[in-house]
Amino acid sequence: MFRMIASVAVMTAFVFAGFVAPASAADSGMYVSMRDAYLGPEIFPTIAEGLKQLAIDSVELTLTRDFTVAALDSDDRVELKTDEDAKAYRRKADELGVKVCGLLTACDFSAGNMADNSAWIGRSIELADLLGAPAVRIDSAMKKEKELPFETRVNLFVEGLKGALDKTADSKVTLGIENHGFQGNNLAFLLNVFMLVGNERLGSTMDSGNFYWRGYPLGEVYGILRVLSPHAKHTHMKNIKYPEDQREVTREAGWKYSEYACPLDEGDIDMAKVVGMLAAAGYRGDVCIEDESVGNLKTKEEKAAVCKRNVDHLKKAIAGVK
Repeated sequence: MFRMIASVAVMTAFVFAGFVAPASAADSGMYVSMRDAYLGPEIFPTIAEGLKQLAIDSVELTLTRDFTVAALDSDDRVELKTDEDAKAYRRKADELGVKVCGLLTACDFSAGNMADNSAWIGRSIELADLLGAPAVRIDSAMKKEKELPFETRVNLFVEGLKGALDKTADSKVTLGIENHGFQGNNLAFLLNVFMLVGNERLGSTMDSGNFYWRGYPLGEVYGILRVLSPHAKHTHMKNIKYPEDQREVTREAGWKYSEYACPLDEGDIDMAKVVGMLAAAGYRGDVCIEDESVGNLKTKEEKAAVCKRNVDHLKKAIAGVK
């Protein structure tokens, strides 16, 4: 259907066509946020209370397929099935001093009816608009990602996302495809989808740790993130601390991740360096914490302390942008 981009040189030229001059710390426009998964009752009484304790005000909400999200002031789920539902949720957020930086969605474009999938993403965009959220995270994983040819997988995403973007042409909400799983941690896949969709509202939910999880050597991870940064619409920040002899070699995808996932200030990936790349590429938006090592800790107190360390570490990285 489409002619794929085969040359890395061509892809790189495409990426850097949009490169802009570095920003200063004063005008970087970046701020710290956190996924709702790390603000829930296993760590904090409520999302709003967790944000308050961490001295931040922005959360990424997980939107389920049946259009529910976590409540901000209890451990309940809240339906967002109508515009009025979403408006009421935003009023509550405003009362609590909470901002929604994005909606996290998951949609398998290799399964189900494409029109239904596009409509669901389109409705997610409309809800994000009503909530005041600037971005919707798109999951790049598909159940058939290892079965289908590269071109087929790209075309599925192009068709699905173009449909959603066309349905919401008047919206300013952006879509960020996360580099997630086997398929999404392929730069060629991501860049082909961006280019073939050809809509400035589509880009990346740039995850700082997932390419390293995928098995790329650390030096290559920085190189990939530098190329991807100009396309960032949203972010996830995580880190991994591998043994020294595993850092600059190619590893099996997911190799001992649960063992070596770690807080942002302990890992091999320099968060200040990643934040600097985003600033240099002109990114303005949230730097969203997704530290999966928190799940390895036993007590609420330990988990909350690591969340606070992560927040402070990213605040320092943003403040140090040059």
